[in-house]
Amino acid sequence: MPFYRSHVLVCVDPECLAKGAHEVVDALQDELVAQGLLDEIQVLETSRIGSCSDGPEMMVYPEGVHYVGMTADDVPFLVEEHFLKGRIVEKFREIHKAVVDEELGPLRPKEVRVVLRNCGEIDPMNIEEYLAVDGYQALGKVIGEMTPEQVIEEVTKSGLRGRGGAGFPAGRKWGLTRQVPGDIKYMVCNADEGDPGAFMNRRVLEGDPHSVIEGMIIGAYAVGASYGYIYCRAEYPLAVETLNVAIAQAREFGFLGNNILGADFNFDLEVRVGAGAFVCGEETALMASIMGQRGEPRPRPPFPSVKGVWGKPSNNNNVETYANVPQIILKGADWYASMGTERSKGTKTFAVGGNVAKPGLIEVPMGITLREIIFDVAGGIKDGKQFKAVQTGGPMGGCLTAEHLDLPLDYEALTQAGSMMGSGGLVVMDETSCMVDIARFFMDFTQAESCGKCTPCRVGTRRILELLQKICDGKGERGDIEKLEDLCHEVAKNSLCGLGQGAPNPVLSTLKHFRHEYEAHVYEKKCPAKVCRNLIHFEIEKACTGCMVCARNCPVEAISGERRQIHLIDVNKCIRCGICMQVCNFNAVSVLS
Repeated sequence: MPFYRSHVLVCVDPECLAKGAHEVVDALQDELVAQGLLDEIQVLETSRIGSCSDGPEMMVYPEGVHYVGMTADDVPFLVEEHFLKGRIVEKFREIHKAVVDEELGPLRPKEVRVVLRNCGEIDPMNIEEYLAVDGYQALGKVIGEMTPEQVIEEVTKSGLRGRGGAGFPAGRKWGLTRQVPGDIKYMVCNADEGDPGAFMNRRVLEGDPHSVIEGMIIGAYAVGASYGYIYCRAEYPLAVETLNVAIAQAREFGFLGNNILGADFNFDLEVRVGAGAFVCGEETALMASIMGQRGEPRPRPPFPSVKGVWGKPSNNNNVETYANVPQIILKGADWYASMGTERSKGTKTFAVGGNVAKPGLIEVPMGITLREIIFDVAGGIKDGKQFKAVQTGGPMGGCLTAEHLDLPLDYEALTQAGSMMGSGGLVVMDETSCMVDIARFFMDFTQAESCGKCTPCRVGTRRILELLQKICDGKGERGDIEKLEDLCHEVAKNSLCGLGQGAPNPVLSTLKHFRHEYEAHVYEKKCPAKVCRNLIHFEIEKACTGCMVCARNCPVEAISGERRQIHLIDVNKCIRCGICMQVCNFNAVSVLS
């Protein structure tokens, strides 16, 4: 395998592509050829580096320099300065003020990378680079030295729990699948990551696909499976491409197919592309989709371990779960179990978003507190505002408040607090967030993603959303809050699958911790956070200089006044778009509720 003194990662997310990322890549390759550096500098495409707002973006290793805003015409100067003269080109660094918000940057405080250890460090399209960092050594150890029962015992001893949300012990699930008699069994990988703002699985698939493949092969050996499926959503085209290349390479090197590593063990797998239905994250709906059926959940039992894909015993884990397995086998169960809490071992990846200074993807040990994640790892609340709440577990999780900041992040603690781990989404909110509107936002998402199979979810989530919208619109009536609460409990109790059962969680948690905001909306017709459009109005204060900028930009001509005189807003004409506040240079426009 060739040795490169530098790796250049170029972002090819849609926003960077629109700004000419591919042209930059082509120009970079051409210039490296012209300068005779092609054998020394490797250029890789990656899905995301920073915010993309100043793209195209690139990271240069080993220096860890983050460049932005270049065009193809800038490339020759960059190559000459950085790679020939060894000087950082400051003019491309200084215009980018934000911190790199992904795992491609240096470790953040309190980060420990197990799942993300290779992302950004190796070429995901080159199996030899994965082999160079101990890739497939765990598989060799398993086939050469361990029985299937010993593999299951090691995974069980490690305390690894499924990272897809429910946290079911991985070793126990593998053991159940192995115990079921049958000549044909399947391994399934759930890569249908659908939570808004979550991209943990996507990063692993695009940056280190062989770790997932190796974990699946080890799992197949343990449970006695001969074929596998990676179910990935169509919205992840780069992940699908990377996986297909990695599978072909693994097959070429003898890690997939017949008589793997010379043993009497056969296993192969393929990628199945889903259409992006959120409900297909539920394992029975996912397996139905793999078989070409409508992606709807079915009652359990029988569980997939007994009757899954094509009616055969099937084991289903998500991307992050499988990616942990090779490291557990190589370094031992005790090493993995040394991280985390008594009942939640290892590390967890989180996508931290919302009102934090440093959003992005992180990997931290289980048991870390919300306070440490928000204020130490993610840099605290941005713009000096106050923390208000954090939504954990995605659209079916719950909102936690300041009293939960010292809560250790593990499965039991979050469930007891009225939320859940989920796949790892964390949305942080500050004082400007309206909790009624937040609940409406998440309910809007889950209602749209309901498959419609069961009436409690199909109809119940629609009724919940209508009540929330009514309250946000300032049309709430006495009794609506109690009706909303009762409806949420009924939907959670009677829905068929986890989507309907979890959909009311954001509403119930905000009702528990922020009931006063619901009451203000209903009884006072006010939005305390000044977010809900029908419950606010804009007013021009004495600081107005009469510059007329607001009047010229108002789309409905609701602002009147003479030059150098304080202007007025006609509340009957105003559509509350907020443009007047945005364009005012004197902070003379205020919002009132």
